[in-house]
Amino acid sequence: MGKHQKHTNLVRRENDHFASNEISILGTNCGIISELIHSVSEQLSKYKLAYFDASHAKNVTKNKIAEYTFHHEGNLQITTSGIVNKFEQRLQFAQYDFVFVNGNHYQGVKQILILDEEKEASVLKRLEQLDRIEFVVKLKKENTFFSFLEEKYPQINNVKCYTIDEVSKIANHIDRLIQERLPPVKGLVLVGGKSTRMGVDKSELDYHGIPQKKYVQKIVENHKLETYFSVQVPSENESEISDVFLNLGPFGGICSAFQKDPNTAWLVIATDLPFINEEVIQLLLQKRNPSKVATAIRGKGNEFVEPLITIYEPKAYPVLLQYLAQGYSCPRKMLINSDVEIVEVDASLIRNINTPEAFEVAKKEINTKNG
Repeated sequence: MGKHQKHTNLVRRENDHFASNEISILGTNCGIISELIHSVSEQLSKYKLAYFDASHAKNVTKNKIAEYTFHHEGNLQITTSGIVNKFEQRLQFAQYDFVFVNGNHYQGVKQILILDEEKEASVLKRLEQLDRIEFVVKLKKENTFFSFLEEKYPQINNVKCYTIDEVSKIANHIDRLIQERLPPVKGLVLVGGKSTRMGVDKSELDYHGIPQKKYVQKIVENHKLETYFSVQVPSENESEISDVFLNLGPFGGICSAFQKDPNTAWLVIATDLPFINEEVIQLLLQKRNPSKVATAIRGKGNEFVEPLITIYEPKAYPVLLQYLAQGYSCPRKMLINSDVEIVEVDASLIRNINTPEAFEVAKKEINTKNG
């Protein structure tokens, strides 16, 4: 018998225990923790935040039916049965920029220690969990570190301290932690299309004195983005990402890029948009909102966004796969039904060119403009 083959090694999204970016808060009672999180969250409302806590109910019977109560303005209340499972939780929290964890119940990768003299025993019990204290919050200004803390973590004296009422300073500190983990952006030029209507490979057409794929690569790289070509065929070329999601068109190209690097946001551009220029790319990058699934461009007066000049955030990847699981491979459908930042530009800048006649007209127009 042959040696058992391990599963393919895939690049994983960078994750903490429960989410891609989390912090647990411990050292005082749950009420104070919850209150602090809610006041800090009010000052960070531009982000998508979540709070992961334990129920304090004594006896819980398993629900016979899961209840989902939707409010038309967007609130949802769920009563169901479930156990904590890091894989489930990471999927559940994949859309959040930052997750607060009640450290009295669950261990977070990073921690905020609240110094409460009445909770010395509780902190001692969780001493091993305090291996990455980001900062300390004192309930009273005169609070000092417990001696066992200084013994185990001598560097704790250099850790930043706030008092519980310094909500703005604490919120600013959390803001920095979110900003530090913002995914970088890379470029993805889609060149794998069939170009049926055009009759020739659209990515090789020359509107600007060079093949269109090279022109798009250049205007993206001018914004200091590492840029790849998305191709259908297997390739050893390091600047190309071959489709591993086969026969799904651009959708497959985008998912293949995420499989290669799920920790990056991908600025995706098709090669049948010859009027795209550096200003459009710059605007898209300026308006990028990493809290949303994507930042997409819509032509003024158009009803829908243009899915093939869009920045897809890492949080778009699980959403794309959910659409695929339902039998949909249209990136526009995902964008229309998701929380997306929309950037409006003149509709003429994002015209698709798909036929030889349209190519001739577009080339003349570009030559006149550049003339």
